Amino acid sequence: MPAYRHDHYPPASLLRQLAAMVYDSLLIFAILFVAVGVLILFDRTAVNPSLIYIFLATVIFIFYGWFWNRSGQTLGMQVWKIQIVSEFGGYPSWTISFLRLVFAMFSFACFGIGYWWRIFRPYTWHDKFSQTRVIDISGNSS
Repeated sequence: MPAYRHDHYPPASLLRQLAAMVYDSLLIFAILFVAVGVLILFDRTAVNPSLIYIFLATVIFIFYGWFWNRSGQTLGMQVWKIQIVSEFGGYPSWTISFLRLVFAMFSFACFGIGYWWRIFRPYTWHDKFSQTRVIDISGNSS
């Protein structure tokens, strides 16, 4: 699928973005379940909780980074026909994907205000800070 330019497509609605997040969260929980199972299978006794959190965060980053870098869409975004594009053109790089995830956690940690910001502006906080946009590629602007 080609990389779309953010100035040729309308911003994706907050409802579509949240729906894609719910869809992707189901996939991520399944992946994390398997990842923890593999971790326990190989090392039952010396599992440091801090290392588990770092491992799980890395799995999440690889999930999003791989999809965004490869096609600008996770599976949930494909279903809801939205896509992330970099303001520099093309799909987000691994670095931009990492920044977007960090800023998304910050947006969420502020009681979700960074997400609700989308109601008033055509972008979320993490879009603004990572210089990305989520666009609607469905052909309509619902």
